[in-house]
Amino acid sequence: MKLFYVILGATPIGRNIEQHDVFFGIGENLKDLVPDMKKFWPEAKGKIHIDCYQEVQFVDGFEVKIVEKTSEAVENHLFFINLGGYQSGKFEELHEQYLMVGQSLAKIIRKVKKTNFYKTMGFPEAVSHIDDKHAVDIDDVFNVNDILPLKMKEKYSIILEKSQSESQKNFTHIGYLAISKLK
Repeated sequence: MKLFYVILGATPIGRNIEQHDVFFGIGENLKDLVPDMKKFWPEAKGKIHIDCYQEVQFVDGFEVKIVEKTSEAVENHLFFINLGGYQSGKFEELHEQYLMVGQSLAKIIRKVKKTNFYKTMGFPEAVSHIDDKHAVDIDDVFNVNDILPLKMKEKYSIILEKSQSESQKNFTHIGYLAISKLK
């Protein structure tokens, strides 16, 4: 089983431009997750597409393993972070997303503050907004296990093991992909 990190796109009824959201799912292949993706975003009425996806095998020097549900305590957790910021002259909020491994939310926030994006976004007239919960310029931060579909949370656990592998690249697809084209 694999962990998939997917950016979905759709233009739900009543919206003027394409909207995006992030979906995490566990399956043997991406096609197996199509029903879960549609259920995840019901307002899109099944008219969603994939803008990019990744098979998450490695993060921060750790190998990501999917195992049958375990109640054992884990030392490290996989977090998804969505940072937001502004640049002078750009009429939009820019975002950068990260997957990071850490033992706690506090430790992840310290890691986030060291990213180039965090350090360089914003200017005096448009400082990045402050998330009341975390008091940092983060739009969203989640433990990935917490945002999996319920049936996956109940069946699987994400285990992170320090990796000795030299090549720690994740298969990544970037670009429009109609879910009807998945094989």
